[in-house]
Amino acid sequence: MLDWNILSFVTFLPLVGALLILLTGGKEEVAARNVRQVALWTTLITFAVSLLIWINFDTSEAGFQFVEKADWLGGGINYHMGIDGISMLFIILTTFLMPICILASWESIGTRVREYMIAFLIMETLMIGVFCALDMVLFYLFFEAGLIPMFLIIGIWGGGNRVYASFKFFLYTLVGSVLMLAAMITMYVIVGTTDIPTLMAYNFGVDLQFWLWLAFFASFAVKVPMWPVHTWLPDAHVQAPTAGSVILAGVLLKMGGYGFLRFSIPMFPDASQYFAPMVFGLSVVAIIYTSLVALVQKDMKKLIAYSSVAHMGFITIGIFTFTQQGLEGGILQMISHGIVSGALFLCVGVIYDRIHTREIARYGGLVHRMPRYAVIFMIFTMATVGLPGTSGFVGEFLILVGAYQVSTWTAFLATTGVILGAAYSLYLYRRVVFGELVKEDLKSIVDVNKREMAIFIPLIAVAMWIGIYPDPFLDVMHASVTNLMEQHQLALDATNSTLHATK
Repeated sequence: MLDWNILSFVTFLPLVGALLILLTGGKEEVAARNVRQVALWTTLITFAVSLLIWINFDTSEAGFQFVEKADWLGGGINYHMGIDGISMLFIILTTFLMPICILASWESIGTRVREYMIAFLIMETLMIGVFCALDMVLFYLFFEAGLIPMFLIIGIWGGGNRVYASFKFFLYTLVGSVLMLAAMITMYVIVGTTDIPTLMAYNFGVDLQFWLWLAFFASFAVKVPMWPVHTWLPDAHVQAPTAGSVILAGVLLKMGGYGFLRFSIPMFPDASQYFAPMVFGLSVVAIIYTSLVALVQKDMKKLIAYSSVAHMGFITIGIFTFTQQGLEGGILQMISHGIVSGALFLCVGVIYDRIHTREIARYGGLVHRMPRYAVIFMIFTMATVGLPGTSGFVGEFLILVGAYQVSTWTAFLATTGVILGAAYSLYLYRRVVFGELVKEDLKSIVDVNKREMAIFIPLIAVAMWIGIYPDPFLDVMHASVTNLMEQHQLALDATNSTLHATK
């Protein structure tokens, strides 16, 4: 264990980088180069610190580690930070993807570079803060403030319809979060504190649990996003710059799943059990419907965006099975999806930077000019399909094993999503990469360069590592997931005992 406040350090280190960028001067071209280097080094150092936390993390401990607590607003509202095995993995995912996003923006972002890099660094602080916060008010501030930099990234550096997409993203997420805020205030009035571990141990009445669960669900379902509140996501992805899509799919969507694990299941166990069939139904619809929608897309980014909704449907099924395999599979699939979907958006970004279109019909035969790109794209296509040996397989397999234990029909219908996923993924790959090279502007297209290889190699390594040897990732979360299941079952047993006693 580390004695110093390392969680606060890793959380607010990107803000230091943002401050340094503000102080960076020089002529326009020199300043832009310096800004990019400061942003890259800041994110690399932040990643190194997060690895130090992982190395010192005790995988046998189910409780929160590296805990920091200080007086803040008074009245039971404190500055409280800490992580368990679940939040540990999301911190690593966030800090791993951020240097990749900076590198991906190295040449494609040429205007307002300083503001762009500051927005990304501020967003990194807010995302890490979400996974470290052990106070509801602190969590809510990080959770909601993260909207602002992403809103600006889409609205300023996005595509032609960027303003509409950014406002739609902002309003959808904000409306859901207002209900969550009302629930948090209710919990504070009842318990007298916003301390998350205290609230996890508090026994809310069964009737009250239902209303609180629904209020939190409104926020987390939009964030995931679940069907039918998913419509903001394709617009946001299509209009966002490449790195914006990477961080949106890689981390921001995972905050919804993390919210279910941190709030819904431990704080409202009876309501979670009661509403689980509804979640299964919505998730199955999301998997099948959005997979079919993905099949008819003409825009590459929109196809991958709809596939993200389908994959997140698997994750919500896994979480609400309340089984060891389902929960661990859901968490691992969130990490895998963050890597693979981010990499697919980067694959689209590579050819978009060269041809400036994302229309599938504009491509074909790229394997003849871009063999390295074809191999990279193939690896991540296979990973999103769930080919054994890639990260996509392990998570989906565990989720389906967990789902089968709870509901055979849910497992069966979800499995159709695997088939549909193979259909739209291979359809995209075949049309873009294979075929004859007939379009004139594609005959001079160049293969991936050294900077782009530096982006893809770490992503390939992690996707293959999880697929071949997932134990280090499963070991980190195992104790925390086991504890979550045990506490959930104890709460259900206590409620059943009370109901029998009253009868």
